Parts: sequence; C-alpha cells; structure tokens
Amino acid sequence: MDHAAEAQRTDLMTITRHVLNEQGRHPESRGDFTILLSHIVLGCKFVASAVNKAGLAKLIGLAGDTNVQGEEQKKLDVLSNEVFVKALVSSGRTCVLVSEENEEAIIVDAPLRGKYCVCFDPLDGSSNIDCGVSIGTIFGIYMIKDKDNVTLDDVLQPGTDMLAAGYCMYGSSCTLVLSTGNGVNGFTLDPSLGEFILTHPNIKIPNRGKIYSVNEGNAKNWDAPTAKFVEKCKFPQDGSPSKSLRYIGSMVADVHRTLLYGGIFLYPADQKSPNGKLRVLYEVFPMSFLMEQAGGQAFTGKQRALELVPRKIHDRSPIFLGSYDDVEDIKALYASESIIG
Repeated sequence: MDHAAEAQRTDLMTITRHVLNEQGRHPESRGDFTILLSHIVLGCKFVASAVNKAGLAKLIGLAGDTNVQGEEQKKLDVLSNEVFVKALVSSGRTCVLVSEENEEAIIVDAPLRGKYCVCFDPLDGSSNIDCGVSIGTIFGIYMIKDKDNVTLDDVLQPGTDMLAAGYCMYGSSCTLVLSTGNGVNGFTLDPSLGEFILTHPNIKIPNRGKIYSVNEGNAKNWDAPTAKFVEKCKFPQDGSPSKSLRYIGSMVADVHRTLLYGGIFLYPADQKSPNGKLRVLYEVFPMSFLMEQAGGQAFTGKQRALELVPRKIHDRSPIFLGSYDDVEDIKALYASESIIG
C-alpha cells in the first residue's frame, strides 16, 4: 500500500476548512462571514438532494398538486427559494435578501439582523429540470453600512463592492464554485461524507478559448458588434481555427464550462430585450466577479460589468464574459461601432 498517497487522500480540504483558513487571514474577523457561508452551503446541500429526487418523485406520482397525505407539492424553484430564505435569515448574519423569486427585497426582522446582504437566484435554469440538464444556485454577498437602518439604496451597489460570490451546480456531480475576493476555488459534494471537498483549487480561465456560447436563435435581433463577433468565431479571417458553439441554456452550466475550458459566454441585448435579459444583482454581478477573480473579463457592451450601478433590484443587463482576450475582441468591436456611429 502507498501510505503517502493514502495519507494525502485522507487530508481532505472541506469548504468549511477552506473558509476558516481564509478567515485566519483577517485577525479582526469574528466569524460572521464563515457562519453565513455555512448556511448557504447547507441550502445548497438541501437543494441538491431535492433536485436528485425531483424526477423520481414525479415518476412515481408524488409530485402532482397534492401528495397522498393531501399536502400541496411545491415546485422546485419555490421550494429552493424557501430553503435559502430560511437558511439565510436563521443564520442571524443577514439584514436584507434579494431573490429572483421575490418581487420585493426581504428585510430581516431586527432581532435576527446581521451586516450582510445576499442577492441570489435560488434555482437558475429550473425549466430544464425535467430533461436532466444541469441547473444551479447563484449568489452574491455585500456588506451593509447600517443594519438597523436598511434602505433599498444599500442594496443597489455596484458589483465592485461585492465581498464574495459563487454558484452551486446540480448536475452529474454537485459542484460549488466560490470566490471571497482571493481567487476562485471549486468544491465537489461527496455524498458519502455530506461534505464539499476542494477539487478545483485556484481556478484560472485560459486567456483565450475555443468555445463560444450564445443562443443563436436570437441572431436576427442582434446588434452589429455581436453579429460580427459570432461571424468571426465561425469564419476567422486570421487563419485561426473556428470556435465551437456550445450552448446549454442554463447559465450556471454554460459559465462553469467557460470558466474551466475558456472561451466566451454571450447574452447580448437585442431588439426583443434592449436592456438584456439576465438580472444584474444575482446573475451578472456574481458571474462577472468570479470571471475577474479567475483572470477573465466581463463586459456589458458599454462598460466593465462590475461597475454597473443597478437602479432596481431586478434590473437587467447584456453580458459578455469569459477569457480575457476573447472579451477584448468583443470590446474592440463595440469601440469601433461607437466611433463609426
């Protein structure tokens, strides 16, 4: 037996241990952030379990309007939202929550308030659940100046103020990708241990990738720079090989692949959605934060994505994010368009 290899295999870096190590870099820390993250992780585990059972429950007739006890069955996205709201409120470390499922921001009752704001999409891509496509949870964390006097303005911060961001992808494996502003790390859930184990340390996106990811069904509505960029991906004029199109239609899965393999993910504005379709606070900002931390870029067509200042909690924006050089190409096309214009 290779005892050295066995010892290495048993020295597991769990997400809790990793976050505690990060906490050790900040002597002034009181552990609030660590507690908050542990509640987010718990929510991810709960949703991972629910996602795994969803298809089976439907198959054997337990996911209709009522179950055999006459209890109402809730859709998975509603269930996921309830799980995260309750986990975040019970942490005692949040004062305001912004969820894709709630029209208004949730202000936490005073006795349970902490100093953090969490913006999240509890189950991104949930329309794909019935066909087994990877879906996920996306979240971003901010600090609030005064937890006792929270206003909507405290929530509408630029992405540059974000403290941490991540997503959890529920697919062939359950993977949680996290950045606390010190690089990006990926953790995979070991079902036998019930723990997220570090499997992708210090993720760095390649400077250029071979894949572009976009819904080409919207091509007739694109603006000129987007159309030119996709044309260059297919028919490069510099002798380089064509890029491959890979589009899953689940943002978490598409961004996860882009982060690991390189390339670019595009969700541009078009004639149908002139302000873009993806939501700024809980889709654009967290994914842009992760891309920048991994050495990539995120661009809206007008500016660095993280420098946006949302006006409403459900504001939308176009987004181009991925490998640094690929995003530079789309930025150059937009720049030349504005000069011509």
